Amino acid sequence: MERSISLVFISILLFLVLFSDHVHGSQIEQTIRFKLIHRHASELGDQRDGRTLGSPSDLRERFEQLKHSDIARLHTVSQRLGHARMTLDLKKIEVPMRSAADVGLGQYFVSIKVGTPPVEYSLITDTGSLLTWIKCNYKCTQDCYKGNPEERIFNPTKSTSFKPIPCTDDFCNNHQLSSSAYTCNQPTSTCAYEYTYSDGTKVTGLYGNETITVGQDVTMTDVLIGCSEQITGKLNIHKMDGIMGLGLHDFSFPVKATRTLGHNKFSYCLVDHLSPSNVFNFLQFGEVAPPPNMQQTELLSGPGNPFYAVKVSGISVDGKMLDIPLDAWDKEKGGGFITDSGSTFSYLVKPAFDKVIEAFQAAFSKLQKVDVVGQEYCFSSTTGYDEKLMPKLAFHFADGAKFDPPVKNYIMKGGEGFVCFGIAPVDMPGISIIGNIMQQNYLWEFDLDHHKMGFAPSTCVIN
Repeated sequence: MERSISLVFISILLFLVLFSDHVHGSQIEQTIRFKLIHRHASELGDQRDGRTLGSPSDLRERFEQLKHSDIARLHTVSQRLGHARMTLDLKKIEVPMRSAADVGLGQYFVSIKVGTPPVEYSLITDTGSLLTWIKCNYKCTQDCYKGNPEERIFNPTKSTSFKPIPCTDDFCNNHQLSSSAYTCNQPTSTCAYEYTYSDGTKVTGLYGNETITVGQDVTMTDVLIGCSEQITGKLNIHKMDGIMGLGLHDFSFPVKATRTLGHNKFSYCLVDHLSPSNVFNFLQFGEVAPPPNMQQTELLSGPGNPFYAVKVSGISVDGKMLDIPLDAWDKEKGGGFITDSGSTFSYLVKPAFDKVIEAFQAAFSKLQKVDVVGQEYCFSSTTGYDEKLMPKLAFHFADGAKFDPPVKNYIMKGGEGFVCFGIAPVDMPGISIIGNIMQQNYLWEFDLDHHKMGFAPSTCVIN
């Protein structure tokens, strides 16, 4: 059973846009690239029925929905990292549950083909999940998930490449993908799992190895997937077919994909969240030529930590380092720092957040405040606001790398006529997060062999 949690990034629906068609033995040359589709993208349809994930009615509603889903994401992150539930010092936001993002699963989707013959499914990508699973019916006889008539439910008995994993397999006792212990009562039984999400939704199924197809003829064989046969609770999954787990683990999808390609790297690039619909985010697996100005910092990983954690040494504002206690960045002392595409906004534990606000206070005091539900620091963008006059924020990593995002990544447009500070406080013990808006217009690369995270400014334009 994977622990429940709630809140940011990433949060993901991804559509394939480019793939390499060169194969040597079991390894594919170059890269596999997907288009990442945000939950609010217009191509996902109208969400007025309360179930689908299309565009909200205006920017303010979009902003409030994203903040609401981030609250769930934070709880998810904190529980998976073993913290007590992190608390946000925010007013209550009343927004209907519309998607898996609202229980902390992510903001983007991917399209992949599963089985032989291949059938296409749309999965939410989640950097905090280790297992890739789809709605499924193998040999279920009791409390089976039926869904709606239009839903796509995978039937492994119709796939010639599906191989269920028996419960006697060593994997079943040692995989650490689920927090629930599994007892093998009969040698003929399959290896099962049970996950519980932040709203109490329970997903139960069995593990199997299956073939994943990318494009027309690029395949990965023996990919671990979950066949989720029983789904109970409030999680609204009618418009998603499952989860693509992008967390760090030997059995997770990124590790399998990068090993298949022969280069243990993957990367993604997120455009401005208010960009026109013909500008795309992307996710890619495999080796790419890094930009000449790419910086790298160490990735921290360990048991029970599926996220992409990094070691931060401090924050500066306008070139001046802030006096933030080092405990804020130390997981062993109640802090820590991750990058998370499933979180929309960014978060700092209160000792760090208070120092940042103190450094911004002189600039903020000259602006006209605007009341926005769930946000303390929102200001009129038509009365006295000038982006060029805002303080310059930078994150400093312990090995010397520095991330200095543009102002629009942390003072963002929240609606017509106002902007908001895109960082919120969380209590300690807790985790600080660079969310997906802070990551915009940067290429983020994860080198799994050398445990490095690279980043560089980018237009995110797909050639």
